[in-house]
Amino acid sequence: MDYQPVVVQRHARPAAAKHSPESRYWRQFKHPVFIKEYAPVTSIQFSPSKPHRYAVTAATRVQIYAPRTQKVTKTISRFKDVARSGNIRPDGKLVVAGDDTGLVQVFDINSRAILRTLDSHKQPVHVTKFSALAPTQVLSCSDDTTVKLWDVPSQAEVVTFNAHTDYVRSGEVSTSNPHLILTGSYDATMRLFDTRTSQCEMIMGGDASNAVPVEQVKMFPSGTMALSAAGPILRLWDLVAGGRCLRAFSNHQKTITSLAFDGSAGRLLTGSLDHMVKVYDVSSYKVVHTMRYPAPVLCLAISPDETHIAAGMSDGTLSVRRRQPKASEGADQPFAAALKSGAFETFLGGTLPAIGQGRTKSKIKPKPTGDVDELRIESRRARRLKEYDRLLKGFKYSAALDSVLRKNVPPATTFSLIQELIHRDGLRSALAGRDDVLLEPVLRILVKHVTDPRFGEMVCDVSNLVIEMYTPVLGQSPLIDSLFMRLRKKVLAEIRFQKELVKTKGALEMIFASTTLTAA
Repeated sequence: MDYQPVVVQRHARPAAAKHSPESRYWRQFKHPVFIKEYAPVTSIQFSPSKPHRYAVTAATRVQIYAPRTQKVTKTISRFKDVARSGNIRPDGKLVVAGDDTGLVQVFDINSRAILRTLDSHKQPVHVTKFSALAPTQVLSCSDDTTVKLWDVPSQAEVVTFNAHTDYVRSGEVSTSNPHLILTGSYDATMRLFDTRTSQCEMIMGGDASNAVPVEQVKMFPSGTMALSAAGPILRLWDLVAGGRCLRAFSNHQKTITSLAFDGSAGRLLTGSLDHMVKVYDVSSYKVVHTMRYPAPVLCLAISPDETHIAAGMSDGTLSVRRRQPKASEGADQPFAAALKSGAFETFLGGTLPAIGQGRTKSKIKPKPTGDVDELRIESRRARRLKEYDRLLKGFKYSAALDSVLRKNVPPATTFSLIQELIHRDGLRSALAGRDDVLLEPVLRILVKHVTDPRFGEMVCDVSNLVIEMYTPVLGQSPLIDSLFMRLRKKVLAEIRFQKELVKTKGALEMIFASTTLTAA
């Protein structure tokens, strides 16, 4: 469609904003925690599922932070170049990220193992995101001007779009329709693609007289409107009306680098290179609050429960502001969820969990009397499974193996679990995708027990599998190479020892035979 010029509106700063209820709410996000990274923080994303861990991408790694402690719980660093756009799947189990070599990788968030490698882009990939409605699909946008949708289980491209003519640095899959993809490019256009037709269905922007690269795009949850950020200007587009620009407005002095909605999509947060984060009321698009940061803001995210605001800056600083929710904001949620079942026992309180009593199983026994206390609840503590049993039960074979490779675990337990993995045909998957840090304990346990007659046969079977899987990467880690050499020396020494035993056995048999003949 033809681009329609729109007059940019610059809103005056709201008067007495610091005294308004809106401003007081956003001022509750205080006491920011500053974490220094080694390079600019280019991407932050909160997991939609509780406890809302968040992925921070900087330099050649993606780090997973715990929101309560602001501590790193996982570090994924298996990238050959600068990592981009770490994104957690809605169920919180997988992470996808791109890098500047054009590679897209899918990781298990717990074991950090590489599950899938999507290698088709020829230039850096700046956008990788899971589809909210189709969690087995991944969107990737690259500097090679292509936009791809991948099927993760088969590692195949579902569709590729080539409509853009310059770097594609922003994009997302609609949260209301998994077939619609919105992208923004340095060719100054925002495009809407449909995977059902494999075509670009709508072009927004592209005015040759004012060709400003589109840095960020954001689609409303309803899927009827979208926002684009080009330079310091925000534009609102009506997708139902064919991509008509409804308004353009600017309150930043420099390029807007990030857009984020709050949990209800009633407020829009924008981050910019002018060190500012501004909060807009989407009903009027007036600024209701402003936050100042010590460096240019490159990325911004707010947690789904609206308790954390995280911002990444160009000097490598990660800032996390936290709001303490009031007791009335979520205290009744577990009880409300239970009451939705409508059961009479629930209404009486028989199935609601008792606070502070741990995990229990309840048996409800009716009394023969008809008084008010007609239910008696007997609680017995559930038997706790060992960590490796829980992980096996959840088919997390790699994590189960890791849990029994610790120093305080008896070798009988370790090899019993390995035997169970062999019976389940899961040993190969448990050993797959390990870097030198995760492979080291496996090799150490093999070196330690290769001469133990109780486990020797099983050690040989596991060693053969490890050698088969990791021979192509030998020579990349001195530690792993030295462990393989130690294993080889121990096996050779054991073979020499066994040969000596065979000789000794033969000599003894001759002596016994001659002794028997003499006695006869």
